[in-house]
Amino acid sequence: MGGLDYNNALAIFFPFYVAAEIPSNLMMKWTRPSLWIPFIMLLWGFCCVMLGVVKNYAGLMAVRALLGVAEGGLFPGITFYITQWYRRQECGLRMAIFFSAATAAGAFGGLLARAIQEMKNVAGLASWQWIFILEGIATFIVGGSAFYFMYDYPDTAKFLSNQERIEVHRRLEADRSSLADEFDLKYFMHAMKDWKIWVHCISTVGIFTPLYSFSLFLPTIIKTLGYTNNTAQLMTVPPYVVACAFCIGAGYAADKHGQRGIYMIFFSLLSVSGFIMLIASESAHVKYGGTFLAASGIYPNVPQCVAWNGNNIGGSTKRSVGIAMQVMIGNLGGVISAYLFLPKDSPHFGSGHAALIGLNSMSAVLSVGMTLYLRRENRRRDRAAVKKIEEYTAEEKMAEREMGDSASFFRYTV
Repeated sequence: MGGLDYNNALAIFFPFYVAAEIPSNLMMKWTRPSLWIPFIMLLWGFCCVMLGVVKNYAGLMAVRALLGVAEGGLFPGITFYITQWYRRQECGLRMAIFFSAATAAGAFGGLLARAIQEMKNVAGLASWQWIFILEGIATFIVGGSAFYFMYDYPDTAKFLSNQERIEVHRRLEADRSSLADEFDLKYFMHAMKDWKIWVHCISTVGIFTPLYSFSLFLPTIIKTLGYTNNTAQLMTVPPYVVACAFCIGAGYAADKHGQRGIYMIFFSLLSVSGFIMLIASESAHVKYGGTFLAASGIYPNVPQCVAWNGNNIGGSTKRSVGIAMQVMIGNLGGVISAYLFLPKDSPHFGSGHAALIGLNSMSAVLSVGMTLYLRRENRRRDRAAVKKIEEYTAEEKMAEREMGDSASFFRYTV
């Protein structure tokens, strides 16, 4: 490949990824998670193996597009799935643990890629082909086993006793305030008309674009610091390890404090400081240090932003659509990221780093605005309330069950 061929191959994945997200979440709601999630995992594993055997550029582009369709439903699907099991102030840590697998995969992927490079000419295949084939086969095996090990919802989980099932349902009902849980397309429209979800969508673009830029181009950036291909692969591991620790730690702290916005702001600014080091310094050591700060700011904000949005959407169908909308719009940042670090800008990539500074700053500003609004709205509802939330009867909550987060007894997570 030459010119922008590599960038185009990266970019074509994302429109199909984005298009699949809302339909996938609706399919999971319409069917069952234990069927839908393993199915798209199997499809992804198959596509990954096919990437290892493509023969030309057209085949590469076609398989990358199909890979986007397969992967599009996983992140919003698992995120929604978590909200069906845990209370709002328990979701952040669980989402962080789930997403920490992405940072761990970044670290392990660098090590694995370095090891698989030794498989050159095995069975007549190049080492890059073996990376796709082996990882696709592994995913296919895990996806197949998920049909047997994944449960749907607490109401149908066989590992829970009847008493435990009742307790889980009671906790969720108390936390979700008995809001509508049935599948109805009117809740799809409720999500589409909610301006708060759209603000989260725009903010997420400022988070996901640095995320994809970092994961797609970290080896390239490190290579420009003077390291060889093999060493560059190994040098990508430490920033991911540190980011993984920050990701889980931030999820735990945000759940414990019952807040999201202040953490979003802090980690956005931490990421900005890392990219400033990358753009402002000529020292390879300083630049490499900047990758640690950038990763430690980017990765914790991904589960944080999705948890914050999901926490503040009332009703499970609206929540499934709202989360899918957020991840869908945010993933448009993947298309942007594919063209931020171009060969002509090497080795400094000033325009790419500057763009990521601007996008992260945008997310920080929107997080400040959303935090202030939600706090003011909670105070307004407290003043307007005729009784405390815990004093509402089941009948009174039932009367407002279709109002979602507009119900008088709903309070936002700030």
